[in-house]
Amino acid sequence: MSVNVRIPTILRTYTGGQAEVTAEGATLADVIADLEKTHKGIAARVLDDQGQLRRFVNVYVNDDDVRFEQGLQTATPDGAGVSIIPAVAGGC
Repeated sequence: MSVNVRIPTILRTYTGGQAEVTAEGATLADVIADLEKTHKGIAARVLDDQGQLRRFVNVYVNDDDVRFEQGLQTATPDGAGVSIIPAVAGGC
């Protein structure tokens, strides 16, 4: 399954500046593994030391937050859009 992955600005150093890349995989875990093959180092920015999604990184598959779906086992159908969105802190 080929999906389009939207890469946040902070992670574009891993993708050669590309804002969107394609990856293969039937699940989000597969997609992240494929991203790591072609863009070394990106998985460590998305996954923690236990191989789970980092606490302050949100991932969406077709606008659905994977934390409310099946997490890394969320299906990524052919043509799906995957968005990686790091949390933003700030305020007064």
